[in-house]
Amino acid sequence: MAPLVSVGLAVVAVLALIVLIARFRINAFIVIFVVSLALALAAGMPAAKVVTSFENGVGHALGHIAIIIALGTMLGKMLAESGGAERVAETLIHWFGPKRIHWAMMLIGLIIGLPVFFEVGFVLLIPVAFNVAKRTGTPLILVALPLVAGLSVVHGLMPPHPAAMLAVLAFNAPIGPTILYALIVGVPAAILAGPIFASYLAPRMRLPDENPMEAQFVSAEQQRVLPGFGITMATILLPVFLMLLGSWVGLLTTKGSAAYEILNFLGNTDIALLLATILSFYTLGIARGISRDTILKYTNECLAPTAMITLLIGAGGGFGRVLIDSGVSQAIVTVATGAHVPLLVLAWLLAALVRLAVGSSTVAMTTAAGIVAPIALHSPGVSAPLLVLVTGAGSLIYSHVNDGGFWLVKEYLNMSVAQTLKSWSVLETIISVTGLILALGLSLVV
Repeated sequence: MAPLVSVGLAVVAVLALIVLIARFRINAFIVIFVVSLALALAAGMPAAKVVTSFENGVGHALGHIAIIIALGTMLGKMLAESGGAERVAETLIHWFGPKRIHWAMMLIGLIIGLPVFFEVGFVLLIPVAFNVAKRTGTPLILVALPLVAGLSVVHGLMPPHPAAMLAVLAFNAPIGPTILYALIVGVPAAILAGPIFASYLAPRMRLPDENPMEAQFVSAEQQRVLPGFGITMATILLPVFLMLLGSWVGLLTTKGSAAYEILNFLGNTDIALLLATILSFYTLGIARGISRDTILKYTNECLAPTAMITLLIGAGGGFGRVLIDSGVSQAIVTVATGAHVPLLVLAWLLAALVRLAVGSSTVAMTTAAGIVAPIALHSPGVSAPLLVLVTGAGSLIYSHVNDGGFWLVKEYLNMSVAQTLKSWSVLETIISVTGLILALGLSLVV
């Protein structure tokens, strides 16, 4: 099948998803499943392999994200019921003031998101966002969007984040200048996509008054002694600290040593979150006078609202896998590679197209870097750190229905598909385009 035809099929499939879910209000999981099957058959994939491809994509997506959502939700529930999230919200409000709280949320997203994947940072911090919004009377949009902007920027642009490090290795970029340029590009992008865009959008977008996820994480109004800010932040930051250790384990110990194996194990995303959740049972539970039976009740009940989120993220993974197995995503890359454009723009364009096709920013970065790196070897004068940045920026563009992050943000903030496209998807695009423009500007002076 001609590459342009495959690209056309991908465009039609994405438009069909959006129209059927947003306009005709059909169950999102059913729509994604049916459109994925139709796309695979239209692209010429053998019928016997179509369902297997979708199932493999679902399994791969859920193998990582389901554990994160489950553990993160339990930790968030303990933060809410103990008053820990309320304490963090109170402290941030005291430090920054209610009128500047959206800047505080962007800053905490940038800091805590550095060593963790976007999804992990999101489930760790969303209880704080809910409590900050409630206590200040600030629209949730104005609190949550700066948070996810900070998380997203470091996910795509900032070493030593795992996604960005993949591009650093591919382009053999020096880590020091890459981090410096990432700050120069990333901070303005986060400001524009976070506090500034959220301030514009908040008066123009009203979310439903009832939010099932918010109810899980917002403490009831009552007179009680809240846990200390220090112990609460220590519990939240434990997985961040462990993952940071894991990401730097090669510098701290010798590969193959017992210390290396232990730190590498503890730095695993699932293990770090598991340990933090277990710690919360004591620091925010038993130490606060909450019984074991009550903790069990909290951890069982809080998982019910996450079922649809988990299912939709899996479906998005299935759709992305079908795009890969059917050859559609490769056709998109072929079309982009055939265009005669500057190398920095080509790296951004390839990452953006793979992101649109597959959904995963990490896959987009690794795919684009793998294609562009050999070309860069024969292109003297092109900055390797800037190649890392434009690849990362391209991998963040316009998150939509095949991206797990899209459904995570949609369901936790209780937005419609249309609202999520107008808020989260536009936010991601602002980061992506701003990153490209600033990186191109830097290329003129470095």
